[in-house]
Amino acid sequence: MTDPVMVYSEPLDRGALALVELALAEDIGNGDITTISTIPADRQATGRLLVKGSGVISGLAVVAAVYRAVDARVVVTTLVEDGTAVEYGAIAATVAGPARALLSGERTALNFLQRLSGVATVTREYVEAVAGTRARIIDTRKTTPGMRTLQKAAIRHGGGHNHRLGLADGILIKDNHLAAIGSDDRIARAIQAARERAPHTLRVECEVTSLAELEQALTAGADVVLLDNMDTSTMAEAVRQTNGLALLEASGGITLATIRAIAETGVDLISVGALTHSAPALDISLEFDLS
Repeated sequence: MTDPVMVYSEPLDRGALALVELALAEDIGNGDITTISTIPADRQATGRLLVKGSGVISGLAVVAAVYRAVDARVVVTTLVEDGTAVEYGAIAATVAGPARALLSGERTALNFLQRLSGVATVTREYVEAVAGTRARIIDTRKTTPGMRTLQKAAIRHGGGHNHRLGLADGILIKDNHLAAIGSDDRIARAIQAARERAPHTLRVECEVTSLAELEQALTAGADVVLLDNMDTSTMAEAVRQTNGLALLEASGGITLATIRAIAETGVDLISVGALTHSAPALDISLEFDLS
């Protein structure tokens, strides 16, 4: 069986490359009229991607893809790797080539880099908050539409782990699945149906909201049980009762203020939607070198 924590390949996939094209079309449209009007076509320039805060870098491959799409003559030289912790004043990369291309691609490149670095930065904070415990920080599907593979890469750059990429990648029976089934034995029925109809290589995970439901999920043979919005004392009892029969994932409204106590209950995984849906952007700018 596959581990519920997944790893996805680093190279940009076709979806990410298509997103780059879409973002450029959105920003440039029929042409960067300001740049075309003011900058000679043969003008060359260099610039630095300057970090104006402290955080973790993610998205340098996307910056390269943006400029490759704008003008293949642009050279992007990375000075740090994705996943690197940086301080104010760090230079993440340099760009060199036709000035028009540098200017036209600037905002799109920064939009990706700032937001992905923000995700990596917040993830690193959560990972550090549970250091020394068994808990692993994992992501959710609460991602920006179209940016899932990029944001999941940013999670890894921050030291976190990936859960499902999409609905086809894992079995997670949630509250609304159980509500749709509707019977008193819905947990057992759902887990049994998943075992019978889904690929046998996938682990079966089921969400529960009480210790009674946990017992039902364990009896039915769930491989992973998601403890939804439980207080820490109930989570600790869930860990004791499970006794290694399944992996336990904590989820629901988790913040930096609460995550340490949750990790200390002994759960295996902690999923945090805020890593992707609420991460602030890391301040990064493109500074042209004067000539």
